[in-house]
Amino acid sequence: MAATARDTAPGARPHIPVLLRPLLAAVAPVEGLWVDGTFGAGGYARGLLEAGAAQVIGIDRDPMALDMASSWADAYGDRLRLVEGTFSDLDDIAGAPVDGVVLDLGVSSMQLDRPERGFSFLRDGPLDMRMSQSGPSAADLVNTASEEALADILYHYGEERQARRIARAILRRRAEAPFETTGQLVEVIERQLPRPKPGQSHPATRSFQAIRIAVNDEFGQLAAGLEAAERALKPGGRLAVVTFHSLEDRVVKRYLQLAASSGGGGSRHAPALEAEVPRFTLTPKKAIGPDAAELDENPRARSARLRVATRTEAPFAPVDRMKLGLPAPVFGGAAR
Repeated sequence: MAATARDTAPGARPHIPVLLRPLLAAVAPVEGLWVDGTFGAGGYARGLLEAGAAQVIGIDRDPMALDMASSWADAYGDRLRLVEGTFSDLDDIAGAPVDGVVLDLGVSSMQLDRPERGFSFLRDGPLDMRMSQSGPSAADLVNTASEEALADILYHYGEERQARRIARAILRRRAEAPFETTGQLVEVIERQLPRPKPGQSHPATRSFQAIRIAVNDEFGQLAAGLEAAERALKPGGRLAVVTFHSLEDRVVKRYLQLAASSGGGGSRHAPALEAEVPRFTLTPKKAIGPDAAELDENPRARSARLRVATRTEAPFAPVDRMKLGLPAPVFGGAAR
């Protein structure tokens, strides 16, 4: 679930989630059975139901998200089914071919805005970051991983150029006392980086992103979730994925390009690829970004990208994950 401008007060109607309007336009007409694999505050599920979906299955591994929906979900009756789980299992959870799948990647405002969840570098709280609220936490990672593993996480998952320097500083600090709060980690990171200029992101942005991705095995989940969506979708079914940073968008783009490929003719440097029947068509071929109206409404949407593809009749085939450019798992996929 990615960051959106949601009203997370109990019982409140959430704001329109990022790129909902272009998403609904790209997958129209909305009908039949849909899976919202990252339910969050329920904005996409509501949008799909109001656009004409007969039923939406909302999946989230964060039990808090499902608890918060209890105040309004009953209004939709049997049209909305909520399941605690991961979108990597969405085909098994659905139990039948589906007409559409929506995935909104990353962390939600619902999680960022609660200091006790430990996702935010702007609010001090326990160093947690577990979406499922189970398994090893960010504190476990920061307090036990080797310098090399920490540096790899920061570099590969956060594209942090000072990864080695920050990792060394973390080990020096934890030798004195273990990390317990987000504020303690932010303080160490800030000391290793120059003060940001106006308009630049917070110094801890990349490091917190990297640690969160590692704790929740987000890239492993993403690859498995795209495969699960491919298995679940019926011919003509639509897959819509919203990403919020270049790493995850790159993985989604490569997956869909590979799944939509019919092979190539080869060259004198490489043999021809064996022809395959495309399993998706890209509809549209390029990513969709926010328009000016959405940016005015929700500045957090500035980095959002929507990719939409339509399932063909070709049978499912797993994609070689080496071709997706996935960073190697470092923390073992802790909180699945």
